[in-house]
Amino acid sequence: MVPDVFYTVCYGTKDVPDAIANLHTFNSAILDGYCRRRVKHADYPGITEDKDHNVFGTFTTGLTRANMAKLDHFEGSEYVRKTVTVRLLEKVANLAGDGSKLVEGEERTAEVYVYLHKRHLQEEEW
Repeated sequence: MVPDVFYTVCYGTKDVPDAIANLHTFNSAILDGYCRRRVKHADYPGITEDKDHNVFGTFTTGLTRANMAKLDHFEGSEYVRKTVTVRLLEKVANLAGDGSKLVEGEERTAEVYVYLHKRHLQEEEW
């Protein structure tokens, strides 16, 4: 979940004070063995286990019980929260010095929302 959506769900506005923003970090991450697909007739995705795919997303720190309760409510009954292992992605400069790339870093335990109704997902990735 990108920071603007996270802040809107958890704090009611995407423009939170610095004191709130400083409580959280957001890092790019990859989740192996899952795929993100569009929910049919909807404007949002769901992820499900799929050994042949990976999902790129955001690893967020500083979550409180209140944050998690709001996220649970936002995701609703179509999803179940599951504990998984993700790998953080780090931006590093290339040897030529003309840009940067993402490389896989350390593993972290995370919680993701897995979509429960796989038959309601389109075949193509989101």
